[in-house]
Amino acid sequence: MLVTCEHGGHEVPRAYQGLFAGASRVLRSHRGWDPGALALARDLARRLQAPLRFATTTRLLVDLNRSAHNPRVFSERSRVLPRAERLDLMVAFHDPYRRGVDRDVADAATEGVVLHLSVHSFTPTLHGVPRKADIALLYDPRRPLERALTSEWIRALRGAAAGLRIRRNHPYLGRSDGLTTWLRGRHPPGRYLGIEIEVNQVLLNRRGRFPGGLAKLLVETLTRTDVVCRGEA
Repeated sequence: MLVTCEHGGHEVPRAYQGLFAGASRVLRSHRGWDPGALALARDLARRLQAPLRFATTTRLLVDLNRSAHNPRVFSERSRVLPRAERLDLMVAFHDPYRRGVDRDVADAATEGVVLHLSVHSFTPTLHGVPRKADIALLYDPRRPLERALTSEWIRALRGAAAGLRIRRNHPYLGRSDGLTTWLRGRHPPGRYLGIEIEVNQVLLNRRGRFPGGLAKLLVETLTRTDVVCRGEA
């Protein structure tokens, strides 16, 4: 297993702080990072005894969960940079992170099937539209093992936490552009399963963390699925 968190912080490297003058509020908002995601990822990795790879540079500089060709890999603040400087951002932040995760997957795949959990959080309301989920699992339904694992995991979650709204491929589609989608293009379905865990930020406590029992719930229900028990993930 492998755990990652692409939007773990809202840090701005010194060389780029001029781009974010007066932007402290937006940096701390859901636009600058995924609040609570890194602490949850750390807890999951600890409980699963899995390696963790994460980033704490703000997604508003360069978004590690977007492909290089995606126009949204840069925000309105970094998009104004000359092309050469945008390429520097890719070389300094985007490419090393993705290559590192790809290398982790390739190394782990020599031992069997790799289950990659990419941990994110989402704002409860976007553009005035409420998101009707507490926890969502994003996957590619065209990949049989991902489909089987997600179905079993959601069923187990609903049985263990009847009060939570559990959905699949919400508020985004699992096959949309993202790190897991990119990795699916590099590793066969029999060797790589990429699942994004999306948690509603409405569940954050006053300290900006998700409840301590959330990671325990996710791990206990995951390890009860047939796909994991059979060693297929």
